[in-house]
Amino acid sequence: MPDTPAPAPAPAPAPPPLLTGLVLGESPRWHDGRLWVCDWGAQELLTVDADGSPTVVERVPSFPFCIDWLPAPDGRLLVVAGGDRRLLRREADGRLAPFADLRPVRDRPWNEVAVDRRRGNAYVNCIGFDLMGGETPGPGLIALVTPAGAVRPVAAGLAFPNGMAVAGDGTTLIVAESYAGRLTAFTIAPDGGLTDRRVWAAVPGSAPDGISLDAEGAVWFADVPGRCCVRVREGGEVVQRITLDRGCFSCALGGPDGRTLFLTAAEWPTPEGARTGQVLAVPVDVPAA
Repeated sequence: MPDTPAPAPAPAPAPPPLLTGLVLGESPRWHDGRLWVCDWGAQELLTVDADGSPTVVERVPSFPFCIDWLPAPDGRLLVVAGGDRRLLRREADGRLAPFADLRPVRDRPWNEVAVDRRRGNAYVNCIGFDLMGGETPGPGLIALVTPAGAVRPVAAGLAFPNGMAVAGDGTTLIVAESYAGRLTAFTIAPDGGLTDRRVWAAVPGSAPDGISLDAEGAVWFADVPGRCCVRVREGGEVVQRITLDRGCFSCALGGPDGRTLFLTAAEWPTPEGARTGQVLAVPVDVPAA
């Protein structure tokens, strides 16, 4: 007899939220022993304590905006000011200073950022059209920003590129293509270019958004229309699913032992004047990569 396919994992419910009252939380990151969250709607960069208490550390007048950090010994914060088509860098005096102008590559809103900690390069993606302005969807791209602030495109023809992550060994970049229902991988060349484009995992029926890599090489991806966060292995095997009562925009593994999955969730479309955004903290077995 042929082997019987393994049953799909039963969805696990999410715990009560760690933080409520956000407009639209995005780009969660665990850094320097703290959770950082971008509230796009309030245009605030927050840190969140273990008890859920938020602190506003920066105001970023942009929609969208996302964050990552340059590797040590530099360690400065990078901020994609997507609406302004710029990559900013937080200087020692706390100023957000222009670091790279993204307009010559594509004069459309820019989205996510992921730093290659081995080379110091930053990858920034552009969805290719103005979603909030009602433009017809078009192909997106990924640009490379060098430590000197030089910018060049390194991948094109992406269907709404969203969350990105660089594998710990610095050889692979994974990007979520929200409009294609897949995670796509590239090999990172010595000069930072992207080659060997391939489907890392097809997830039909899903719209993968923000992503996070774990120590077993699996990826957690957020799904707004699916109202869930999903753990998937290379090749497409879904091994865990967390269900929410609203859209899940992004996720990040962190916590003192790396075994907490932080989720940002909100109603979408966001009701006028409402603050439905939440941060949830879900314990998981496999720690961050």
